[in-house]
Amino acid sequence: MVITGAYTLVCWLLRLALVRSPVARAPTVELLALRHEVAVLRRQAKRTRWRLGDRLFLVALSRCVSRAEWWRLPVRPDTLLRWHRDLVHHNWATFGGRRGPGRPSLGPEVRALILRLAREHPTWGDVRIRGELRKLGHTVAASTIQLLLRRHRVPPAPQRAGLSWPAFPRTHTAGLLACDFFPVETVRLQTLDVLFFLAVQTRRVFVVGCTTHPTAAWVTQRARNLCWDLEDAAGRPTVLLRDRDAKFPAAFDAVFAARGVRVVRTAFRAPRANAFAERWVGTVRRECLDWLLITGERHLRHVLGHYAEHYNTARPHRALELQPPLGPPAQDPGGAGAVCRRDRLGGLLHEYQRAAA
Repeated sequence: MVITGAYTLVCWLLRLALVRSPVARAPTVELLALRHEVAVLRRQAKRTRWRLGDRLFLVALSRCVSRAEWWRLPVRPDTLLRWHRDLVHHNWATFGGRRGPGRPSLGPEVRALILRLAREHPTWGDVRIRGELRKLGHTVAASTIQLLLRRHRVPPAPQRAGLSWPAFPRTHTAGLLACDFFPVETVRLQTLDVLFFLAVQTRRVFVVGCTTHPTAAWVTQRARNLCWDLEDAAGRPTVLLRDRDAKFPAAFDAVFAARGVRVVRTAFRAPRANAFAERWVGTVRRECLDWLLITGERHLRHVLGHYAEHYNTARPHRALELQPPLGPPAQDPGGAGAVCRRDRLGGLLHEYQRAAA
């Protein structure tokens, strides 16, 4: 009853307020409704976040009325004045004010040059880089160079002077021999493990065997056979790169250590560390094994033997300027003779050469 009476009283007061101006009744009702909605929203929201566009709009509205009427805006007058002070401070600090203390900032060309010198010369310190910059006409303090290198996470000279892992294979390419296992599933869902070696400099591949159970004696004997083949081919590796697979026994490393070959093991779960061997596994799968159904161990040895011969003698390689590892050099564009094709593995692999005139 009390609520009904209060509601009736409110409606009566509103009618008395609106009856004096019947023409402006609808806009007044809309204004009252909007004010009540704003009051409800303010009770629900903890704090209103005004963006830059909202602030500019409210500031423009404040210029349309006198300062005594600012109470009509949804923000306090102190807030409008604070926004204006922040805008003046930002404009003064960015455009119109004097430059702050400290040295002038480096240009993008000088920053790129400093980073280039630091990466190309790992043993150069801040003072050494500063001297090189002075020769090129740039005067930069050593502390500025140190701060720039620190921001780009370039370590100091003693720490970045060591040989990184990506640079290790490139440095030892001449005598680097990579090896690895990879599995092959047969049509009977039997898993065969294939052991291969790859001479990184020449990109020559050696598929030494495949078996269902690679025992320590089997792996060691394949290592001996490979060493004999390398001696016949006048190839003497100095570094053997392999992962930490349990299939490689201690006797496997001893075979190469007896011939003066240093065995380097990659880190755990780091296939990119042995990228050359992993790349060859992807190549043989994409070009050969993914297109065939392997029936057994004998069939797999036959397939990999033909593919290894094709890879070594006929397939162009990017790292060798599109020359095969052991094949003849590319012929002149104006060579005579018809182009003949030779098929391997039932036409899966094609080799092209000119017929003898």
